[in-house]
Amino acid sequence: MTEKVTCYAGSAYPESPRSFVWKDQRYVVDRIITRRREPHGVGFLVQCSPGHALFDLFYLTEEEKWHIKPEYHGMKTATHPHFQGDLMPKNYLSKTVNALKPSGIRKFFDIAATMDDIISLGIGEPDFTTPQPIIDAGIRSLQDGETHYTSNFGILELRQAIAAHLEKLYQVSYNPADEIIITVGVSEALYLAFSALLDPGDEVIIPTPCFVSYQAEVALAGGIPVEIVTTMEDHFQPNPAVIEKAITPKTKAILLGYPNNPTGAVANRETLQKIAELAEKHDLIIVSDEIYDRLVYDHAHVCFPSLPGMQERTILLGGFSKNYAMTGWRIGYATGPADLIKGLVRIHQYSVMSAPTISQYAAIEALKIGEPYVEQMRSEYDRRRKLIHQGMNDLDLPTFEPHGAFYVFPNIQNTGMDDETFSEKLLMEEKVAVVPGSSFGDAGIGFVRCSYATQYDLIEKALEKIGSFLKKI
Repeated sequence: MTEKVTCYAGSAYPESPRSFVWKDQRYVVDRIITRRREPHGVGFLVQCSPGHALFDLFYLTEEEKWHIKPEYHGMKTATHPHFQGDLMPKNYLSKTVNALKPSGIRKFFDIAATMDDIISLGIGEPDFTTPQPIIDAGIRSLQDGETHYTSNFGILELRQAIAAHLEKLYQVSYNPADEIIITVGVSEALYLAFSALLDPGDEVIIPTPCFVSYQAEVALAGGIPVEIVTTMEDHFQPNPAVIEKAITPKTKAILLGYPNNPTGAVANRETLQKIAELAEKHDLIIVSDEIYDRLVYDHAHVCFPSLPGMQERTILLGGFSKNYAMTGWRIGYATGPADLIKGLVRIHQYSVMSAPTISQYAAIEALKIGEPYVEQMRSEYDRRRKLIHQGMNDLDLPTFEPHGAFYVFPNIQNTGMDDETFSEKLLMEEKVAVVPGSSFGDAGIGFVRCSYATQYDLIEKALEKIGSFLKKI
């Protein structure tokens, strides 16, 4: 016997159920254990949270409806009929991969992708398209026959342009020949940095809330992420005293991400100088993710390797995704001392070979002509920033004023809901998508991240819908 159930299945509908609502409880599908063809559709055995319970879900093709077998609700693996004897599936994944938490961002947006008329304040990418001259440069490279591998380091002209760019902005000088590597976005640069730096058991101190990939990248490299908390009361500045208390003989590096995703905080020079002194005192490497460096408002960005003595112990990560609206081009870079960068190149040459050639030529053009476009986008983000920051506070959701990136991080604890419940109910009831703050580390519990890389009028509508939602609590 089956019962109808409301199921959300992402863009591959109906092949991959993501979550479902049954008896007023929403369950998130953590794992699809088996997928099988049934006489009238497709069946799935899934493991879900909360509770790691098992469910049998069925998609009936003729009805175009999902059904559930309630007699299996809550049944554990050992007693389920699909897990008897030789039918017990073997988990071939490594312990490291099994231990990784699913991205809290993707979990919610797999659900949102199945719903109509969503206002998304969620995924952090520009709503602008890449400026046309940059697109044209990419097309032109294809027409010119630039369809082959480049140097493992990347095209020399691009490395020279990056070196000149950093020298002009921050008075920090890199040798394009061996101190810069072009990567497949900053995500690959993070992966390369920690794979090159860490031995099993090495610790990396990470101020949180932080970008969702940080802890995972450290863990995948065999390291141990050590989270330290930043607070709204301290304007989400990393506290050097707290960092020093977290340093142990196993500490290898400190990972900084400023301007910050998800809080929008910009680290001030005084704080960074104290962290620099800690790095020198304890002989630590700094990995500084500065992907949002051009998107700052009423503040100046401090490039970490520009601090006295820090260039020799810093791997600087940067890219084109956010500043130039080039997320889909997947192009970034890492700079640092030659001996460290060569370590990144060793891994890069075996795992990727080289970053996409078309994207490298587009990036060259971005550095040549992109400044007016960057300023135009930054100015519009600033206008939206003021709207959403004031709007959240007017709704009695205490919100720190962000000075970088394109996020606000309102505190929702006075609603009486945890951040996951708040985000879920807001999505289901008002069709406004935000990201639970707990996705960004325990320091984000009780907050939600809202991106203002969204049209101004849509932000206005979202604020109205959030206000309507709060009135119903």
